[in-house]
Amino acid sequence: MMGRSHLIIGTGVSLSVLQFTGLPVTAPAVTVALIGSLLPDIDEPNSLLVSKALPNSLIRLLQTILLPTAVFVYFYVQSQPWNLLLAILIGMVSFLPSRSLRKVLMFAIGLGLVFYGHAFAPWNWIAGSLLMLCTTLTHRGLTHTVYGTTVWAGLLYTTTAQLQPEIWIAGGTAYAMHLLADSLTNRGIRPLPPLKWRIRANLMSTGTKHGAVVENVCIVLTLILAWIAFSPLFL
Repeated sequence: MMGRSHLIIGTGVSLSVLQFTGLPVTAPAVTVALIGSLLPDIDEPNSLLVSKALPNSLIRLLQTILLPTAVFVYFYVQSQPWNLLLAILIGMVSFLPSRSLRKVLMFAIGLGLVFYGHAFAPWNWIAGSLLMLCTTLTHRGLTHTVYGTTVWAGLLYTTTAQLQPEIWIAGGTAYAMHLLADSLTNRGIRPLPPLKWRIRANLMSTGTKHGAVVENVCIVLTLILAWIAFSPLFL
């Protein structure tokens, strides 16, 4: 399912759940719902979430910086032959396609969070470790499982449940809705690896005309649910 559809469905359903249960729809809850609705696709560098967080303009800027950096390392780092090897490595990275460069950036950001992020927030080392792990995963792998959902919801629960329970409920629901939506596709998901059991409804294939129809139906149903949940506020 396309990122736009995941965003609308996951956010719409999770905020409706908050409204039905009487929990406040706060700005942090909305933000976490938006992130959670797209987060399972963090294992795909060209997904909506990753491409917005690391846009093409940033990738082009990185490519522009890397070549001069390689030249600088070769001529000014006095550590032969390691300066040559490092310069070649940096130069090779600069010619990687945008998909691969996004993975390199994700890994670098994760590494930074592991080594330096804990000084700002204790959970940053976990976030950094997970971010580095995601660069090694195949699409619809570990992030599209019960384990991924549990980790995400668990992190939110342990940090927000006491003061703002709506945050972990919104984020966890949005994440779970992403998996449910992907289970409608021909490929489906494997919720409990290494078990080969797969959930798939075979209703659509992402990117096809029939798939677009199914996605639009799901979006309309989400909007109807949201209208039922929030219409009393306007009556």
